[in-house]
Amino acid sequence: MTVAISMLAGGVVLLFIDRLFNRPTIQSDEKISYLNAFIIGLWQCIAMIPGVSRSAASIIGGMSQKFTRNLAAEFSFFLAVPTMFAATAYSVFLKNWHHNGELKKGYDIILESRDNTIAFIIGNVMALVVAIIAIRFFINYLKVYGFKIFGWYRIIAGIILLVLLLTGVIKGQP
Repeated sequence: MTVAISMLAGGVVLLFIDRLFNRPTIQSDEKISYLNAFIIGLWQCIAMIPGVSRSAASIIGGMSQKFTRNLAAEFSFFLAVPTMFAATAYSVFLKNWHHNGELKKGYDIILESRDNTIAFIIGNVMALVVAIIAIRFFINYLKVYGFKIFGWYRIIAGIILLVLLLTGVIKGQP
C-alpha cells in the first residue's frame, strides 16, 4: 500500500513540478552552494520510503533550490554515484553470498576464477557505458518534454498496484 500511494503522490508531483518551480536561477554547477547540496540530500532521504524514486526526490529537491530542470537532473545523477559506490562496496566486501554451498564474500567469488574476474570487470564497464548513454538520453529528453510522461507512468502504475492490492490479487505486508 505504501508503494502504491508513493507512486501516485510522486506522479502527481511530477505532473506539476515545472509549474511549482518555474523560476530557476541556478543554471550551472558552479553556483551550487553547500547548503543547496545539503538540502537536496535531505530530499533524497525521502527515497527511503518504499515507492519513492531516489532520482525524482533529488530532482524535486534540486528544483526546489531554484535549479533548472536539466541541472537538477544532472545533479541527481551525480548524487547517485556515492550511493552506487557504497552498494557495490557492501556487495563486494561486506555481504555474505551463498556460493557453491558456502558463504563467501563478493571479492572471494570475483577472485575465485579468471572468468569471474573478467565478468566482473566487463559487467562494470558495460554498466558505466550504458549509464552514461541513458543519462544523456534522459537529460536531452527532459530538455524537450519535461517530467509529465514519468508522472503519468507513476500514476498508472500506482493505480494498477492499488487495484491489485484492494482486490486481493496481490497481498500487501501485514
